[in-house]
Amino acid sequence: MDTTLSDKLSEIEAAFEEVESSLADPEVHSDPSQLAELGKRHSDLKETVAQIRRWRQAMVDLGEAREMSDDADMAAMARELEKEITDLEERIKRGLVPKDPNDAKDVIVEIRSGVGGDEAAIWAGDLYRMYQKYTERLGFRMEAMDASESETGGYDKVTLSVKGNGAFSKLKYEGGVHRVQRVPKTESQGRVHTSTATVAVLPEAEEVDIEIDPNDVRVDVYRSTGPGGQSVNTTDSAVRLTHEPTGIVVSMQDEKSQLQNKDKAWRVLRARLLQMEQEKAAAELAGARKSQVGTGGRSEKIRTYNYKDNRVTDHRIGLTIKRLDSVLEGDLDDFVEALAAAEQAEKLSGVE
Repeated sequence: MDTTLSDKLSEIEAAFEEVESSLADPEVHSDPSQLAELGKRHSDLKETVAQIRRWRQAMVDLGEAREMSDDADMAAMARELEKEITDLEERIKRGLVPKDPNDAKDVIVEIRSGVGGDEAAIWAGDLYRMYQKYTERLGFRMEAMDASESETGGYDKVTLSVKGNGAFSKLKYEGGVHRVQRVPKTESQGRVHTSTATVAVLPEAEEVDIEIDPNDVRVDVYRSTGPGGQSVNTTDSAVRLTHEPTGIVVSMQDEKSQLQNKDKAWRVLRARLLQMEQEKAAAELAGARKSQVGTGGRSEKIRTYNYKDNRVTDHRIGLTIKRLDSVLEGDLDDFVEALAAAEQAEKLSGVE
């Protein structure tokens, strides 16, 4: 372990000791918010600090064992300690990887039909059902917040709320363009068509996460409409929010109550503004990067679902799984685990 990393470990130990000292201060216990913040910090650091202390002791023990390496037992002990130290260093490095602050949050998922006309809308509906089944398997609760059904089946757009511990950590890799290659039911010649749908995954923001000036938001109410534009509601229950500084527009019409639609619209607006702020901060640190969904074009894909070959390929990590049917039934674990491992490896490469 190099000197720079060793210094970083010393800083972590010092920070942990400072947190422990603060937790022992009676004044802190009179401030619930400060106490909760310190308690979380203590919990986050505790395991890593225990590993650092064990590593330091193992380094001392190794030095002593090497001094007596003429003894066969001590030489064997030195080899065991070397192995333990290597393992501890890897675990400590993993502990130093910054955790995604959004991982524990609930999420809002927006699915939109992309390129491919009616077939793209049908594909958006298939993705909706895939996520329904995936979240059910995880024990999460999914709610359709708003849906715009297409006239031929499927959805032009559907907005979902997913609640559950770690929902964002499981769904965050789904953001992007999903491409399908199959023969549409309406295709009489049996030709394979390529269509797309875009998925955006937004961590749901609490009011404390993002502050919105109500004067910056224009609120319009109007009558709900169904497929083809026909009126489905005789009252002005649909709500459209326009955040004028950014131009973000959110519309909700699924509920019969204007109040419920307004509440849902505010939830989506907060989530979109939080994502915008976080992407801006990330871009400043890591350089500009493409948004999750791009233009929705066929070439801007994160994953391809090929019906003829019964395969699904994730292009970000080059993983192909030949069981399309089970993936569409919500079996996304292999992709999520591989993507999480790739993300972890990339972050670890920056911990030297």
